[in-house]
Amino acid sequence: MEQNNRKAWLYLLPALAFLGVFMIYPLVDVVIYSVEEGYNSASQTFFGYGFYNFDFVLHDAYFLQAVRNTLVLVAITVPVSTGLSLLIALGLSSIKPLRNLFQTVYFLPYVTNTLAVGLVFMILFKQTEYSQGLINLLIQAFGGSAVDFINGPWWAKMTVTCIYTVWIVMPFKILILTSALASVNQDYYNAARMDGASKSRIFFKITLPMIMPIVFYLIITGFIGAFKAYSDEVALFGTDLNAAGMNTMVGYVYDMLYGNGGGFPSYAAAAALILFAIILTITVINLLVSRGRR
Repeated sequence: MEQNNRKAWLYLLPALAFLGVFMIYPLVDVVIYSVEEGYNSASQTFFGYGFYNFDFVLHDAYFLQAVRNTLVLVAITVPVSTGLSLLIALGLSSIKPLRNLFQTVYFLPYVTNTLAVGLVFMILFKQTEYSQGLINLLIQAFGGSAVDFINGPWWAKMTVTCIYTVWIVMPFKILILTSALASVNQDYYNAARMDGASKSRIFFKITLPMIMPIVFYLIITGFIGAFKAYSDEVALFGTDLNAAGMNTMVGYVYDMLYGNGGGFPSYAAAAALILFAIILTITVINLLVSRGRR
């Protein structure tokens, strides 16, 4: 038995070494950076340990702006994308002809480069000296006034960002939900139809409870993915997200490390740990809620 245990640990050793080097060590390093006060990246020196870095980040106007943008993005895109994906998955599950074609069409945005999709969205929404943009032309056709979605007010920029994010994340959710719907035992549906149950009652009493674990999985991963948003905003508004007022928490961490005013790994580490704490808290809450519904 002891020899088998040794063999098992030997088999696990490469994976444990990989996790230690690329996950545990960086996490410990981030924690150390976050409490080093007055860290100088050029001389690799600091003058003490404390929580000043957290205090600075939590009072930084750019970080607070990034938190606001991230929370709004999460609050809008996660429920909207999950709800729309469920509706589309239900529609795909109810049709027989050309189902595979429709699934492929809906999945295309997921395999397309996000920056390329962002450039397309920018062209659709951006006003130039030669064109108002396709979206503004549609708005004006229905009697509305043109809006500068890329360089205009904050709500217009956030609208484009939310639409873009929903567009990007929906294909994966549609694929997962379509598979979940196909796995539901058809005997439940047959029995419900024999009892004369309506379609809405079948959905809320059979379909939704059966796929609820998958829905919660998509919600949790959706929250995590939305909190890590950054490349989407770069594709739409360029690299200077602070000037555009559309930075995110991940973007703030990147700017503190590599931006024009970067070179502050201690501030970046503190912001990264705050982001980690927020994601962990929301994930735990979602897990507790999902367990309570079982």
